[in-house]
Amino acid sequence: MNQSYKSMKKPFLVFLMSVLVFTISAQEKKVKTGWKFGGALPAISFDSDRGFQYGALAEFFNYGDGSKYPDFLDHTYTEISHYTKGSGIYRFMYESNHLIPGVHMTSDLSYLPDQANPFYGFNGYESVFNKDWMDNKLTSPPYRTRMFYRFQRNQFRFKNDFQGKLSGDNLKWSGGFAFQNFKTGSVNIDKLNKGKKDKLPQVADVPGLFERYQILGIIPADEAKGGWVNTVKAGLMWDSRDNRPNPMKGLWTEIGIEVSPKFLGNNWGFSRFYFIHRQYFTLIEKNLSFVYRIGYQSTISGTVPFFYQSQVITSMLTGATNEGLGGASTIRGVLRNRVLGDGFIMGNIELRWKPLYFKFLKQDCYLGLDAFYDFGRVTRDIKLPGNLESAFSDKYETENFSDYFKPGTEKFHSSAGGSIMLAMNQNFVVAIDIGKALKEQDGNIGFSIGLNYLF
Repeated sequence: MNQSYKSMKKPFLVFLMSVLVFTISAQEKKVKTGWKFGGALPAISFDSDRGFQYGALAEFFNYGDGSKYPDFLDHTYTEISHYTKGSGIYRFMYESNHLIPGVHMTSDLSYLPDQANPFYGFNGYESVFNKDWMDNKLTSPPYRTRMFYRFQRNQFRFKNDFQGKLSGDNLKWSGGFAFQNFKTGSVNIDKLNKGKKDKLPQVADVPGLFERYQILGIIPADEAKGGWVNTVKAGLMWDSRDNRPNPMKGLWTEIGIEVSPKFLGNNWGFSRFYFIHRQYFTLIEKNLSFVYRIGYQSTISGTVPFFYQSQVITSMLTGATNEGLGGASTIRGVLRNRVLGDGFIMGNIELRWKPLYFKFLKQDCYLGLDAFYDFGRVTRDIKLPGNLESAFSDKYETENFSDYFKPGTEKFHSSAGGSIMLAMNQNFVVAIDIGKALKEQDGNIGFSIGLNYLF
């Protein structure tokens, strides 16, 4: 996530314009009832991994008789957007607290194309990242191609998550199913070169890491083109949060298993375990809180295809994507999907402050400032071929094995930074995150503008 502070000026202007458009379209009644237009925004944001985002999104909320406001009965979210670095979001999400009596459900239908998805190898620091190989401002060598750590990944997803009470208000069950298809392959260089003076070299001439992993047998042939990953999951959850958008106290803990059986039409069969614990402490009533999140995920059985290893399991999907480790939803400031393994542990620590409450166009708003520290590491390696070093020497006689692989070097990846949050009517939160990777192997500075608190 390399991004200079000087080039961050434009995203802040884009952010202010987006908020203005939303506030003008917002409703003027303090307590909401019935279906209300939650807002329409140009889907304009910035992520230093994906580039500038442009498009549109719209939200609607059903508050019923208003007795549960700011909680809602139904919520829809529609987004069509594209990032300048090649990825896109075509998404419709429906969320309901009453359609199935006693059950909170979300249903998500999305198409997520990405012609330059990041791929830095397996097992964290055991795979070496060389930023100079992607820096076209350098002479060649060391520059190779800007697409060296990229591959194409297009994802279709139909995902449904459910939660219901087991005992009292806090102990709940969770479950869900998803149908997902991934189409993966080498970056389409001809498409990226169209209309450009600075041409990228063809993959056949300068293969990237994705192609090299196939040549070395690290990525099997049956995984290289993608396939179906259809899953079911079940788990338990304890949720005592006092507020979903920004809790000031309580616990939110979940544990469960995701299974991808072959009889569902899968190309691979596997099962995975996940555990996520979040806790919220009030330091100053309404204004200052200390929060943290700890997560663990690991394969129990079978083989998880390489392109699915980045998917982080949760009881409910709260954004267009939930993947890592590394990136805006896991370790902010670390390169997106930098830490890829068959199991991992991760954590986030935040101090959240709301120094300013105000009204704008008759809407209840507040400004939030956060300081954070994020971390994570691989706990279970993706297995590599036993003869890897000799195979590498046979295939690449003029290159060094140590420029690509450093077995046994994995340890914690970490970042630190801050966030600016602008909240309106409690349910709508715009977040600006700036994170700094604490080691050069993980990148430099990550900058993103999006929606909602991280957890």
